[in-house]
Amino acid sequence: MPPDTLDPDVTTRPRIGWPHLRLAGRMLLALLFGGTAVLGAIFVFRQGALPLIDAWLQPDAGTLSAIRRIGILLAAVTGYWAYVRLHERRHPTELKPPLLGLPLGAAGGALMIGLPMALLFAINAYEPLLVRGASSALWGVAALIVIAATLEELVYRGLLFRVLERTIGTGIALVVQALVFAVMHLDNLTHATAGDIVRLLVSVSLLGVLWAGLFVLTRNLWVVAAHHAAWNFTILLSGLPLSGIEDWRALAPLQSRMVGPDWLTGGMFGPESSWLVILTTTAATIWLLRVAKRRGGFVAASIAPTKTAVARLP
Repeated sequence: MPPDTLDPDVTTRPRIGWPHLRLAGRMLLALLFGGTAVLGAIFVFRQGALPLIDAWLQPDAGTLSAIRRIGILLAAVTGYWAYVRLHERRHPTELKPPLLGLPLGAAGGALMIGLPMALLFAINAYEPLLVRGASSALWGVAALIVIAATLEELVYRGLLFRVLERTIGTGIALVVQALVFAVMHLDNLTHATAGDIVRLLVSVSLLGVLWAGLFVLTRNLWVVAAHHAAWNFTILLSGLPLSGIEDWRALAPLQSRMVGPDWLTGGMFGPESSWLVILTTTAATIWLLRVAKRRGGFVAASIAPTKTAVARLP
């Protein structure tokens, strides 16, 4: 048989065709429209509404800061809502406030990071130095953590993960958005060693899969944001670094220090990069994904491989 002759019964291989490129283009446009809607809404608030509020009400610096943070969150949610309604032409059910989801999500986040941290304190990998007690400044930090966690979930799970999922399927989308999520946290490290960077990429990628998996299971962004915020706030309360951020440690009710090796304590990034936390989070993530898949939460890819016949030489 000549080399250029096709045999319909021979081995096939995937081929990228026009339908694949069209779906990929739609995916990129959806991400562009969604990102523009969210970031544009925040820009309009900060550059338009916030100066008007400042000029009209003339609030003090603390009140203006609170208005700015809450306004940014509301603007981002509004932009996301507008994108879903106008571009996807559906009701954003993922923004529906859950009844028990918020306290359950928050409790899950606090326990998932709190239990391995308690073990690390028990084996003296972390050492408590001083009990300061609660500070009124914690309320402002707690609000900032809630807002930051909600914004991250809105962008990474609500927008990036969902758009990827409906094109390339749940499984691949879990990995892709998690890697993007991890890379965006590299700026939190300064003067990092190779070991610090590796632990960060592993731990934050895993958290990206965990929170996307929780979204797949619940299909509710508020539940995931509550889990994320409670996770972060629990670390803050311990007096240890939160995702490489040292600034808030002075406000924690507990002053602590790390005395164990970096692979156990997490090093400069904090408990999230501890291999003990990575191990327990991996186990929880696997269980969560299995439950989500068993309940039919996984979505198949829209882009299916196109097969083409390959000539077989005699």
